[in-house]
Amino acid sequence: MARLSALDAAFLEVEDSDPHVSLAIGGVSIMEGPAPTFDELVAGFTERAAAVPRCRQVLRTHPLDLGPPEWLDDAHFDISRHLHHLALPHPGGDAELFEMIATVMERRLDRERPLWDCFMIEGLSDDRWAVLTKLHHCIADGIAATQILAKFNDAGAGDTFASEIRAAKEPPRHGLSLPRLSLNPLSWVSGMLRSGWAAATAVEHVAVGAAELAGSLLSPVPESSLHGRVTAMRRYHAARVRLADLREVSRAFGVTLNDVALAAITDSYRKLMLGRGEQPGHASLRTLVPVSVRGVNQFNMADNQVSAMLPLLPVDEADPVKQLQLVHKRLTRAKGSGQREGANAVVSMARNAPFAFSAWTIRLLSRLPQRAVVGLATNVPGPRSEQKLMGRRVLEILPVPPIALQLRTGIAMVSYADNFVFGIMADYDTAPDISVLADGIEQGVARLVELSRAHRKRGSRRSAVS
Repeated sequence: MARLSALDAAFLEVEDSDPHVSLAIGGVSIMEGPAPTFDELVAGFTERAAAVPRCRQVLRTHPLDLGPPEWLDDAHFDISRHLHHLALPHPGGDAELFEMIATVMERRLDRERPLWDCFMIEGLSDDRWAVLTKLHHCIADGIAATQILAKFNDAGAGDTFASEIRAAKEPPRHGLSLPRLSLNPLSWVSGMLRSGWAAATAVEHVAVGAAELAGSLLSPVPESSLHGRVTAMRRYHAARVRLADLREVSRAFGVTLNDVALAAITDSYRKLMLGRGEQPGHASLRTLVPVSVRGVNQFNMADNQVSAMLPLLPVDEADPVKQLQLVHKRLTRAKGSGQREGANAVVSMARNAPFAFSAWTIRLLSRLPQRAVVGLATNVPGPRSEQKLMGRRVLEILPVPPIALQLRTGIAMVSYADNFVFGIMADYDTAPDISVLADGIEQGVARLVELSRAHRKRGSRRSAVS
């Protein structure tokens, strides 16, 4: 019988802490037409849902949290309760689609049934249609959710960009590896010293990272419109860029692709704050950046395997290149300081503690006012090649993140074939200018591409002179 881990269950506790919050995550696949009939979609999804156990299971909880929630087969499973048919009003453009996404995602999933829903959306312009799938975050993190949703595609997930993440490149850990036996006593001593030194260094690395995270969480950020209570309504928007453009900037300045994406987000938040009459400061945008710790042999597991970093994105810096360099420097420092390992150690300790203790602790903490983190920026690797659904080509994928814990905006990023999309969820009342954030991201990437080409030209001229 599968049980929720402490991290999986934490998403239920956080949702319960605020009646205005829904912790479902989503993905929107936009297909070229013509659309199938709804009956054809139901028939196709009925067969494919059988390959995803969580699609047919419900949660059973225990009184007083005496044990973790368990996944049980739903004896009354009816897929018609999970498949819905919607149509956009004319003209069926982005504005109408984004409003539909926000409306669907702001509603909580019914815990009496399997925690997912799927919506066929017709009426898109240019002979397109879409499928919006939402599932509760307690089921899966971004990578696992992408793998689950891909099982509804015609050919499954296929090869994804997830193989490039750090955790996927690390060798699988199956416990302690024992050294080879030697007849030389001196080798025993040197081996023990090396092992002891490595263990002490690893413990120190984890401790420093955990201390940095704790210090960040105990350091309130300056008050701003980006942080505070949220309402029950949402706004959604998307920014679209070319993956090739991010790679061009990455190569030109010697940074990671994720650094480039975060730099564009930083620049856009800066413009958003200035447009609201707020002065961005050094600590104005401490951002939760989830980090996958999922090995390549765990891609098909339905659970949450993430750690976290909490960098301060440099919204106080006006120069785009300096912003990018600061993002790279701060992310590199956060990785090197052990924040990823520190957060993962905390999660591991919670996993090994009695479930009631971890559940009550998370319940208490999630109800306290959170004043340290302002934004969410999560990068989810998607399929490398174009996908098909019901025989139709998937033109693009839009990621849909949740918002909670007084974060008024959240950004999820997904790479798909040659495209890279930023999906932005925001509180309805406090972010009427969400389009400014999306436009600013696209403009930020375009500006960095322009600067990277100028940077390369200057480098070429210097090489020619020397």
